[in-house]
Amino acid sequence: MAEPMGFYTDTTVCIGCKSCEVACKEWNQLPSTNGGVNTLSGDSYDNTRKLDGIHWRHVKFIEQFTEDRKDGRWLLMSDVCKHCVHAPCLEVCPTGAITRTEFDTVVIQSDACNGCRDCIAACPFGVIETNPVSGVAQKCTLCYDRLKVGMEPACSKACPTDSIQFGTIRELRETANQRVAQLQKAGESRAYLYGADEKILGGLNSFYLLVDKPEVYGLPSDPKMPTRNLVSSTMFSVLGAVLVGLIGIFNFRDRGAARREESQP
Repeated sequence: MAEPMGFYTDTTVCIGCKSCEVACKEWNQLPSTNGGVNTLSGDSYDNTRKLDGIHWRHVKFIEQFTEDRKDGRWLLMSDVCKHCVHAPCLEVCPTGAITRTEFDTVVIQSDACNGCRDCIAACPFGVIETNPVSGVAQKCTLCYDRLKVGMEPACSKACPTDSIQFGTIRELRETANQRVAQLQKAGESRAYLYGADEKILGGLNSFYLLVDKPEVYGLPSDPKMPTRNLVSSTMFSVLGAVLVGLIGIFNFRDRGAARREESQP
């Protein structure tokens, strides 16, 4: 296997130009809108709203202003599939349609997807959705077809500010740590990396430099694997079965007692 590849996104230099969104759609031949309807979301300059089966890149516009609008800031972030080292979607896929490539990225093979939607429910980042035309789950492939021939993914290639950087995870972490140190030295004490270490699902092959809490960017602070819920779910199932059994026993006993009373002269 080749050295793990991925994205490092420095949100502090994103300008919200959406070049990454356009490049992603152009290369992957994705429709610009769902059903041909393009409406404003009412959420700042965000018109694509979220990641789904036809939006594999999504630029978030997060406005933080005072009530009088005299002071504030925009937090901008180009969001994408995280290509988790421990991928919840891969764990739950019943057909083997979701695989890990030689670049340590996670790809959905459309021809093997049965449209069960298990991966959609399992993803803690809300990345995956079905394509309305094909009816199968789709998401960012990290431009696997381009990687195989030594090309850079379309989105990072198009980014004019290098907010989205592509490379080996090892090199990207070094670059990201240097950037965090630079920002903190300049007074931005809130700067930190999200998903660059193994604490979040074993590490994210698309990680971020943020300057506010993950929830502000719509990211979970502590996402879990589906198997983490198995113990508690099993216990609830067992307790439920025991409760139903006890109710059945008491009902059976009460019916027996009622019949005996009716049979007595």
